[in-house]
Formats: sequence, structure tokens, C-alpha cells
Amino acid sequence: MGLDVSLKETAISVRRDGRRVWRGKCPSDPGAIASVLRRRAPSAKRVVFETGPLSVWFFHALSAEGLRAICIDARHAKAALDMAPNKTDANDADGPSHLAEIGFYRAVRVKGYDSMLVRTLVAARRRLVRVSTELSNQIRGLMKTFGLIVPSAKVGRFETEVRRLLAGQGSVENVILPLLEAWTAVHGRAAELERQLLRIARHSEACQRLMAIPGVGAITATSFTTAIEDPENFRNSRSVAAWIGLTTRRYQSGEVDYDGHISRRRDAHMRGLLYEAATVVLTRTTADSALRAWGLKPRERIGFRRAAVAVARKLAVIMHAMLKSGQSFQRQAEPTV
Repeated sequence: MGLDVSLKETAISVRRDGRRVWRGKCPSDPGAIASVLRRRAPSAKRVVFETGPLSVWFFHALSAEGLRAICIDARHAKAALDMAPNKTDANDADGPSHLAEIGFYRAVRVKGYDSMLVRTLVAARRRLVRVSTELSNQIRGLMKTFGLIVPSAKVGRFETEVRRLLAGQGSVENVILPLLEAWTAVHGRAAELERQLLRIARHSEACQRLMAIPGVGAITATSFTTAIEDPENFRNSRSVAAWIGLTTRRYQSGEVDYDGHISRRRDAHMRGLLYEAATVVLTRTTADSALRAWGLKPRERIGFRRAAVAVARKLAVIMHAMLKSGQSFQRQAEPTV
């Protein structure tokens, strides 16, 4: 069976013995799809669909229905789908069903609900922090127009300073106060989500172990552990850096052979967190360790940013190795190249 999933309807294609035996549509609900498949293909061997926004829900819901759900990489399926002369939902369902029949597909690992819940918490907190920063910058910029300069201060003093400057400003106060109230609400919600993340990290032995690394905080540790889930999902620690997108891309054709920029695949937020941790390692003397000494060596030769990327890549390898072995971070252990 092949599924082409959309928000409202899902196209279904059933193949057996090299030919299509049924094709149709039903609402995009795993229960309805399972009911259709039981009628049309009671002895289903594989139910294949591509990665997408609903793939986690579909995978777990269809598996709970007793079906062998398989989620495949949409980029790999695209090559087979592009061979169809016409782009239709029916043809898009025929493609995965054909791949499922011949076994020419690459299944992807679908994260569990608990991991996705924590990742959703991290994403929600990140979005609220971004909105809070945009609102505070907007308030500062609007107040400058009227000569009201908000001094640089800690976040906790921002609201106090703005209200002090707006006192007695009449019409300006009527414009700025709604923005300030929105900032206060968003900032408070972001702080609430951050406290939830801290509680999760506090009760996680894996997170506590990773947080011993300089530059790695609660958010980075929880994001990494939920992204990896089980360290055995990766054959070796070096492949984690490639999975996150921190290894260089290579192009080889005939006499041409060169390495390019990093691939930037998968989780951009995770790469950003590792890069921030690498920046701390390279810039703060309190983060003195063999890892910092290793990262400072190429800094003068290739520049700070590339050295930080190299340290971020090394951090991904070290963090996975720590999760797999259960060992603590050794500041003076020389990291292998």
C-alpha cells in the first residue's frame, strides 16, 4: 500500500503481484485509513508513506492499528515519483506502493511521542523568545523617535525602565503600553516553558551528564537527547555529526574533486545550539579543556567561524559517545581527530 497524505484527504494505492488492484481516497485520519485497508487489503504487508508534517502521527496511529507502517524519505521517493508523466495525488500514491512492493525504499526513523513532545516544547520556547526579542526591539526603536532612550539593562529591568520613561508622556504612552503588555505576556510564557525544560533536564541523568560539558546547557542537552533518542540508532559517533549536517559536502566528477560547505541537513536549531556551545568553548577561559585547546589550533589558520563549526562537529561526536558509553566529560582528555 502507498499513501499520499494531505491535510484533508489521503490517496491510497494497493498493489499485488506487480499490478495495481485498487486505488481511492479517504479522509486523512489513521482510523479511517486502517478501516479502508482492512476491507481492500486485509493481508497488508507494508503501508508506505513519505515524511511530512503528519508522518509522526500517522506512523504511531497506524502501528497501533496493527499495520506495518513504514515512513520513507521524501527526497528518495521523489526520484521515483518524477518518472510519472502526470503529477496527481493518485500517481503520488502509486509511487510509494510500487516502491513498497519491490522493496526499493529507505525507511526513516520516526521519533516517539515523548521525544516529539520535548522537541515541541523547545520549538515553542524558541518561538516565544524570538517574538519577545522582536517586541522589545520594536519598543526601543519607537521610543527613540521621541527621544526616549531605553538604557541597556537586564531583561527583568526592561519593563520598569520603559514605564519610567513613559510616565507623563500622554499619547506616546497610549501607543507603547499595548506593545509592552504584549511583551510582558510573551516573555512570561517563554520563561514558563524554560522552567519546564529545566525540570526535564534536572530529572534526566543523560542531560545532567551532557551539561558537564562547557557551553552545553539545559536546552542544548534536552534537544540533543531527544534528537538522538537511543544512542544505538547510530552505528558510530562520527555519523551523528553528518546526520545533524555539520560535515562538509563533497563533489567528485572525473578530475574534479573538492569539498564544499557543511551540508546543513536535518535540524537547523540543533546545529545552532551546538555552534553556540562551540563559541563558548572557544571564547571563555572558564571553558578551558583539551577540547578548547584542540579548537584553538586551527583558529588562526581557518578563522573563528570555521573553527567553531569544527568544534561543534566534535561536540556532537563527544556527546553521542558519552550517551552511548555512560562516561562523564573529561576536560583534559585529548579529543581524537
